[in-house]
Amino acid sequence: MAGQATEYITHHLTHLSSVKQTSIVDFSVINYDTVVFSVSMLVLCLWLLYTAARKATSGVPGKWQCAVEMLVDFVSEQAKSIVHGDRTFIAPLALTVFVWVVFMNAIDLIPVDLLPMIAGMFGIHYLRPLPVADLNGTLGISCGVLLLMIYYGIKVKGFSGFGKELFVAPFGNHFLLWPFNCLLNLIEYLAKTVSLGMRLFGNMYAGELVFFLIALLGGIWAGFDMGSMLGAFGHFAAGLCWWLFHVLIVLLQAFIMMMLTLVYIGQAHEGH
Repeated sequence: MAGQATEYITHHLTHLSSVKQTSIVDFSVINYDTVVFSVSMLVLCLWLLYTAARKATSGVPGKWQCAVEMLVDFVSEQAKSIVHGDRTFIAPLALTVFVWVVFMNAIDLIPVDLLPMIAGMFGIHYLRPLPVADLNGTLGISCGVLLLMIYYGIKVKGFSGFGKELFVAPFGNHFLLWPFNCLLNLIEYLAKTVSLGMRLFGNMYAGELVFFLIALLGGIWAGFDMGSMLGAFGHFAAGLCWWLFHVLIVLLQAFIMMMLTLVYIGQAHEGH
């Protein structure tokens, strides 16, 4: 049973990749399932937001329009309190990040065997549909935030101001301190990028593993004896409780991702 459980989890942790994976994290391969599901969720996110905006009316809003307007107002208020500058692009960006990450996280709420089973009917033997449980995916998002931090740092302060800040902050303008200032600032940018991607990856990867372990409890449904009945009840109860709790994780991790994106871009608007 231990060997079968290991094979089950290993199978579900294997991506549909360009080459065979040799480790959990491998940046040398293209994980096609991560690309397909992340892009699909982004298209769905943009389509739903576009549809809500296109069908918006000035009269009494419907339930969907009301929900979207409440979400837009909430994100706009968060952006206003954090970013002190032009938020024409930043507020919609934060809204897109939140909704996109919610949709990607929500894939983890689908039964773990359903999508791989459907893929198997078409000859696809490996499929890992949760893109945020792939460090390639989450670091891709955080690298996009890094580029925006640099972009707004240059836009707000200019090339000279941005470059000067790299070398004179935070220790001072003495030329002997320039290497230390630059190194510290580069480490800060790197730490923000890595921590932003690792936080989402770690939480969703751990949640995915728990779903796999709960799914393994289904293997003890062997009959109608007392042990099997208790196992069936434990399987259902554990799965339901973790599913309900995971709904909060899905929303919380998306909110944290959105807020940190706003915080980092807001810091790029400010000087040391």
